[in-house]
Amino acid sequence: MSSAIENKSSDFTAALGLGNSLRTGCLIAATLTLMSMGALAMLVVAVLTLFRTRRFYAEVMAARLARAVLRMWGVRVKFQQDQPFAASQTIYVSNHTSTLDVFILIALGLPNTRFFMFGGTRKWLPMAVIGHLIGTFYTPPQTRRSDRVKCFDRAERVLRRTGESVYLSPEGARITTGQIGSFNKGAFHLATNLKAPIVSLFIDIPHYMDPGLGFAPLPGTVQVYMKTPISTSLWELDDLESNKTRIRDFYIKMHHELKRRM
Repeated sequence: MSSAIENKSSDFTAALGLGNSLRTGCLIAATLTLMSMGALAMLVVAVLTLFRTRRFYAEVMAARLARAVLRMWGVRVKFQQDQPFAASQTIYVSNHTSTLDVFILIALGLPNTRFFMFGGTRKWLPMAVIGHLIGTFYTPPQTRRSDRVKCFDRAERVLRRTGESVYLSPEGARITTGQIGSFNKGAFHLATNLKAPIVSLFIDIPHYMDPGLGFAPLPGTVQVYMKTPISTSLWELDDLESNKTRIRDFYIKMHHELKRRM
C-alpha cells in the first residue's frame, strides 16, 4: 500500500512538473510572438513619424505592449502614489528582484522618462528595437568600468540637454535572495550632478508568483509604491556614499515593513 501511494505521489509530481514546463514554454513562445509584433508595429510608426515622437513610443505603445504581456501572464499591477508624477526632470529608482520588473516599469508609463538597461538585453531583437525607440541607455558590465563611466557621462549630457527624466536600478541586477542588494553609485552621482529629485519606486512581488531570473510568473497581484520625491538640490559629490546609504536604508525599512504586514 505504501509503495502504491508513493508511486501515485511520484506520478502526480511528474505530471505537475510537466504541466509547469508546458506552461512556461507556452508563455515564452507567446511573449516572443507578442513582443515581436509590438516591436514591428512600433518600428513602422517610428518610420512614419521620422523617429521624432519618442514619448509616444514609450508612454503609449511600449506601455500598452507591456500591459498586454502582463495580462497574458495573469499579472495585475496596483500602483500607489504618494503624489502625482512631477512635470520636472526626475530620477526614478527601484529595487530589482525579477524579470517582471522591466515590464512593470514600462507599463507604468513614467512621463518623459528614459531607461537604463543592461546591454545584454539587446541580444533579444524585439527588446533591442523597443529599447532603441524609447531611448534606452545600455550599460556595460561592472567589469568594464571605463565603458560604464562613458555610458553615464553620455546619459548625463543627453538628460541635461533634453530635461528628460530617467529610471535606473541602484542594485544593477536582479536580486533573488529576498533581501535588498548592495547599491551602486551611478543613480546618485547622476542625481547629484543634475540636481534632479529622486523618486523611489518599491516593487513588491509576492514570493509565490515571482519568476526571479525566469520567464514564467504565476498569476497574481504586484504592488508598486511611488514615494515622495527627495530633493537633491543641496547634494554634493563628497556626500555620495552617505546619500546612497540613506536611500538604501529606506528600501530596507520598506522591505521589512511589507514583510511584517504579510
